[in-house]
Amino acid sequence: MELALVIGVIVIALIFDYTNGFHDAANAIATSVSTRALTPRAALFMAAAMNFIGAHLGTQVAQTVGKGIIDPPDGSHGLIIVGAGLVGAITWNMITWYFGLPSSSSHALIGGLMGSALAAAATVHWDGVVTKVVVPMILSPLVGFSLAGGVMIAIYWIFRKAQPGPANRGFRYAQTVSAAAMALGHGLQDAQKTMGVIFLALVVGGFAGPDDPIPQWVILAAAAAISLGTYAGGWRIMRTLGRRIIALDPPQGFAAESAAATVLYGAAIGFGAPISTTHTITSAIMGVGATKRLSAVRWGVAGNIVLAWILTIPASALVAALTYYLFHWILE
Repeated sequence: MELALVIGVIVIALIFDYTNGFHDAANAIATSVSTRALTPRAALFMAAAMNFIGAHLGTQVAQTVGKGIIDPPDGSHGLIIVGAGLVGAITWNMITWYFGLPSSSSHALIGGLMGSALAAAATVHWDGVVTKVVVPMILSPLVGFSLAGGVMIAIYWIFRKAQPGPANRGFRYAQTVSAAAMALGHGLQDAQKTMGVIFLALVVGGFAGPDDPIPQWVILAAAAAISLGTYAGGWRIMRTLGRRIIALDPPQGFAAESAAATVLYGAAIGFGAPISTTHTITSAIMGVGATKRLSAVRWGVAGNIVLAWILTIPASALVAALTYYLFHWILE
């Protein structure tokens, strides 16, 4: 029974990882596609490859998700909690994808795990939630906005005498590098979250110890699922990020991607914090737009996005709690 539940949770986790890939594909490449630095298919292929590589660059975020958010009981009951949390995250991913809203798959996952754990009266590590989730959730958009604005101001000053045509061509080439860096950071952050959940299922099911290293097959499976999802593309959200917030030019796209990638690397490697790539790149796009003029940013669209951010954790937690009750009724 427990082996079947472990396999079922792993399958659900990889489905979540796939939805994370196509939901968040826009994070890495929307700016490059909108400025015509890359064709859509070339951008998706590059993003998928860099996601796969990024997933192999560390396990700090995976350790946070696997050990620092909830502490489900061992056995089938704990596996039901983890599986219900994943269903909550997948449901919110699909809802926001349908409406083209760039919400956070990371926070959907964390909210789902918290919701199912609370429904089951399992332990939630509130200190870990505050220090590793809530604080980075607040700081990463602020840092992304400010850093992108600073990079954009520096670009304006350094290239103030450059001819627009040659400068834009140069930044289109530079965007190939910055988009690759963004995709690498996405793999470093988001694929690790699925690794952490799979590892949590293995521990709860008795197939791994809490202090064991994350198995290589888990890393490969998570990397492959998010890469395939990324290549499938997320065109609805890509239009929102690439055009609806602000009509980006190549220098702005380069500044936004460079700033967002820097924040992702710093959070993952320096703090093991599972921050949202969606929050980071969206706030960076707003930051570069605001340096031109505040009215350049479509604040109505931005407001809808921020509302989705606020609703992500409670909405996914609610779905996960209801799913837990359903699973508990069917399986136990």
